[in-house]
Amino acid sequence: MAVEKHVEAKLVGMDENKENSADEGLSLEILQIIKDSQQQHGLRHGDYQRYRGYCSRRLRRLRKTLGFKMGNRHKFTGKKVTVEMLSDNRYLLLVLMEAERAWSYAMQLKQEANTEPRKRFHLLSRLRKAAKHGEHLERLCESPRVDAKTKLEAQAYTAYLTGMVQFELQQWKTAMEAFNKCKTICEKLASAFTEEQAVLYHRRVEEISPNIRYCAYNIGDQNAINDLMQMRLSAGGGGSMLVEGLETLITQTRAKQAATMSEVEWRGRTVPVKIDKARIFLLGLADNEAAIAQAADEETKERLYETLLAECRDTIQAVREEIKVDAKQRERAVDSDSGKVSNLLYLHSYLTYIKLWTVVKRNESMAHALHAKLKEPQQDESKRGPRPQDLIRLYDIILQSLAELSGLQGLEEDHTFQKEVSLKTLVYKAYRCFFIAQSYVLVKKWSEALVLYERVLKYAREVQSKAKSLNNSLKDLPDVQELISEVNAEKYSLQAAAILDTGDTAETPQQLQVKDNKRLEAFHLDPALVGKQPNLVQFPPDFQPIPCKPLFFDLALNHVAFPPLDDKVEQKVKGGLTGYIKGIFGSGS
Repeated sequence: MAVEKHVEAKLVGMDENKENSADEGLSLEILQIIKDSQQQHGLRHGDYQRYRGYCSRRLRRLRKTLGFKMGNRHKFTGKKVTVEMLSDNRYLLLVLMEAERAWSYAMQLKQEANTEPRKRFHLLSRLRKAAKHGEHLERLCESPRVDAKTKLEAQAYTAYLTGMVQFELQQWKTAMEAFNKCKTICEKLASAFTEEQAVLYHRRVEEISPNIRYCAYNIGDQNAINDLMQMRLSAGGGGSMLVEGLETLITQTRAKQAATMSEVEWRGRTVPVKIDKARIFLLGLADNEAAIAQAADEETKERLYETLLAECRDTIQAVREEIKVDAKQRERAVDSDSGKVSNLLYLHSYLTYIKLWTVVKRNESMAHALHAKLKEPQQDESKRGPRPQDLIRLYDIILQSLAELSGLQGLEEDHTFQKEVSLKTLVYKAYRCFFIAQSYVLVKKWSEALVLYERVLKYAREVQSKAKSLNNSLKDLPDVQELISEVNAEKYSLQAAAILDTGDTAETPQQLQVKDNKRLEAFHLDPALVGKQPNLVQFPPDFQPIPCKPLFFDLALNHVAFPPLDDKVEQKVKGGLTGYIKGIFGSGS
């Protein structure tokens, strides 16, 4: 309450002095400068090192322009900006850039601290430095030369940096107070300006709200994790810094809850979970599925599916590494007494099942959206719309995932599971066959499409007959009865289209005889030659016999006897060692 009254008093003073002291007071758009600089120099892609380099270069330019140098190249002489120097708002910008440089270095070290924990100490040092520069900026802005808006923005900026320091130190109550102070100032500033100017303040409030909820959770508010899930659901695109921060906070919250989780039950078997990454993933599985079910649009749903699959792949990799490290587990993959797979391998099968079934549900959701677009009339013919071939590819991936499900370790003897997988395979085979038939309809192959529609009905009836023995087997599957109704309607449309297409085909032209008499002497109009299908000549013409080209074969050559030529050919005399010696001494034959 004290902060709100203080802010309101500043805003009232700002309104009263807006006309009188517009030209006298120093003003600095702190939040606008920060956001523009961050978006243009690396933070759009999370590159804090590039932004830190930009802050250093801008500091050098400001010091050179203002003549505010820190000694010379041989000796460093530290200087501080004082209230007496505030003749130009660039002095305030100088302190702001120093704070931003320290903050960006801290965020860079935070990214690197995931693999090098020792850098966390340097991170805290840089954050404290940034908060110290923020406090210096706030003290400078208390000068009467500075306008009220700049004072309030400096206070909000300092509160934000202080909250970040306390947040990293896990001082949750102090951090929450600092973040709430920043939030209150930004909300009051947003209410005092137009909607266009208030956008920046609303964004700052959105950025710090997850941190406030996380601090509340650590203080004791158990509903904070649900608030974080709702924030992630309404955050929109997956590439923003807000969404990345929400993912980090949700993971940290689950890590605290995972300490109490020790086992999981699946298909009648309880498996101990000793890997922390697996605990965190399984603990948040229900929340992720609920968030997907509550997604407002297909883009958000697809992003949540991708996030869930990425977490699942990382968890499976962690379990695989644990299996490789455990030599006994590798040697005794199957217990000699019971014949069951080990707990670690069964956990791996469970996580693989979650991944494959998530792929099935994601592709089914994408196919449902494409099918809805396929029924809509295409507005722009120049753009390529969805085609049945696109859905065929999605159902191919679904069937491949189901084939992998049937081969999971530890479930080969689970006949109920195998029957459920075979039933799901039949359902998706029916849908795949349906869209293959529709692709044949587009190219007017009526007979092939009709056969495929009959195959769809066969699959659907087989599913209905098998589902009676399995309770709740069709609960998570598409409606087969709806598919049967759609196939019956498509069959009638197909028969009508085939009949119309047969009527449009060109009839075989009749052979008309052209009368040659009196054709040259006088003009004769034959009605058969001026219709839509005139026939002047017969085409193709009939075959006529013609003489073949003669072929000559030299048959006498085989009976010709040539004279002997032995006397003409030089005979080679075979000589032994004596002949060789005679040849050396020149007395050869």
